[in-house]
Amino acid sequence: MNLYKYVSESINDKLGFPANLETPRNRDFGDFATNAAMVMAKTAGKNPRELANEILPKLRELDFVADVSVAGPGFINIKLRDDFIWRAAAEPHNIQTDKPLVIDMDYGSYNVAKSLHIGHLRTSIVGDTLNRIAKYIGHKTISYNHMGDWGRSMGLVIAWIKRNHPDWPFFQPNFDPDADYSKYAMSAEELDTYYPAAAALAKSDDAFMEDARQITAELQRGHPGYNTLYNVFLPIATNSMMETVKKLNIMPFDRNLGERNAAKYIEPVEKMLREKNLLVKSDGAEVIIVKKDTDTAPMPPMMFYNSRGAVPYDATDIMALYYRKITDNPNKIIYLTDVRQKLHFEQLFRVAELTGLFPAADLEHIGYGTINGADGKPFKTRDGNAAGLNDIIEMITNAVQKRVSDSGKKLPPETVDEIALAALKFNDLMHDLRSDYVFEPESVTSFEGRTGPYILYTAVRLNSVLKRAGEFPAAPATDLTTDERNLLIETLDFERTVQSAFDNRATDMIANYAYDLCQLANAFYHNCPILRDDVDARTRARRLGITKIARDTLATAIDLMGLKIPNEM
Repeated sequence: MNLYKYVSESINDKLGFPANLETPRNRDFGDFATNAAMVMAKTAGKNPRELANEILPKLRELDFVADVSVAGPGFINIKLRDDFIWRAAAEPHNIQTDKPLVIDMDYGSYNVAKSLHIGHLRTSIVGDTLNRIAKYIGHKTISYNHMGDWGRSMGLVIAWIKRNHPDWPFFQPNFDPDADYSKYAMSAEELDTYYPAAAALAKSDDAFMEDARQITAELQRGHPGYNTLYNVFLPIATNSMMETVKKLNIMPFDRNLGERNAAKYIEPVEKMLREKNLLVKSDGAEVIIVKKDTDTAPMPPMMFYNSRGAVPYDATDIMALYYRKITDNPNKIIYLTDVRQKLHFEQLFRVAELTGLFPAADLEHIGYGTINGADGKPFKTRDGNAAGLNDIIEMITNAVQKRVSDSGKKLPPETVDEIALAALKFNDLMHDLRSDYVFEPESVTSFEGRTGPYILYTAVRLNSVLKRAGEFPAAPATDLTTDERNLLIETLDFERTVQSAFDNRATDMIANYAYDLCQLANAFYHNCPILRDDVDARTRARRLGITKIARDTLATAIDLMGLKIPNEM
């Protein structure tokens, strides 16, 4: 049950007036408070406190109300009935939207032949969690990893291979595209070195950069040698990136389709643009003017063909929109990328409207902030390079293992991996995704405080109680203690939190809800004995029921974050 919605709508129906409902920080005075009397007082021509006292009898008629009282200038405090709280909390969570949408979710956006680095962390983790939340609510999602697999980076890699292996058949005029070239496959570790080396050389060697540009254009035009070589290293690169993604427990993408797939639709897209007279020649290139007369800030045109006739990523994003229109025809497309791509997506959405592919209202770009080091600058390794995702995962895993060893415990490797996964992912999710944050490997692996390990520890503790108890009879709850009430009411805020997290694209709401739930669960655990010998059977059954409700709610939140609960900690 969405408790807030249920109580709010019931009060509004009873009073015949939409009133604001608040959750007081101190529940000693009530579980909810409303300013209904203060809002209605002016219209009624009465003193707010006087009107509040007149409203109390009506509110007492509601079946969930245990007590109501007036506070301050006219606030009405509402305390819920214990039996109502129990019955509502005992119902399974069911949050199915009345208006399911088809949503294309574009995140990941990994680059072929470049190892994944810390810049891919947020798009992967937050994108996956938003996808899980959308599915949980009842939307149909189609997740896309729109890979960088057709642009200049591919030209740079091929140019590097050509420079170091000029005798390879891919670069010969008598190339045979039907021969077996599997022996030229390189290891993923070796392939990872190609792009950085090529990119560094291109900065100092104009001839090499020019060769890479020319290769990019010829690759896109179907050069048989370059395309065959491309097909040799493409599966190596994609398998490598998917192994890293698997370590993060990211759901498999529905479609690993990048720029290369989009480029297949160049002809119908170009035809559409030309029929609408949207392509304009500019310094040898062809661009789309997206600036409006009302713009006050600079709005450069979007490039479709560059001066060499190659297709830049701007154009492949238009083609990707076309592909999604003719295949998915989604109600909404959500892109999750670095905030620095804000201008690009504003241009893209304007092209979508100009072409009639999608109205801009159906397209959404979420720009996330950067992950910084203690110096406030983007997090890098000690050698000054962007930290690889595999390096980050290893760093966190080693820190968890050290904490476990220092505590004198011995945990199996898979448990250490699960704790490290929670440490890394929860730390990212608990921050506002639109803001930067500081990444501190030591603090995120703590078993105390607002951390992933603390969340898992609480879940393991609740599981342990239920395992030791075995089967137990159901027991209606009356005369709840403060800790019992607080924990149950928090579980009843789960559905509202999930819906709000999706509506606001705010994964931190789920993460911080999980932390608040754990705080209350641990207070309940410490203050409300469950399996102790001096606890009577009825109280034990009630508290085991509360433990199960809390465990099930927490487990669902953990699953939405893509975390795994260990068997022990």
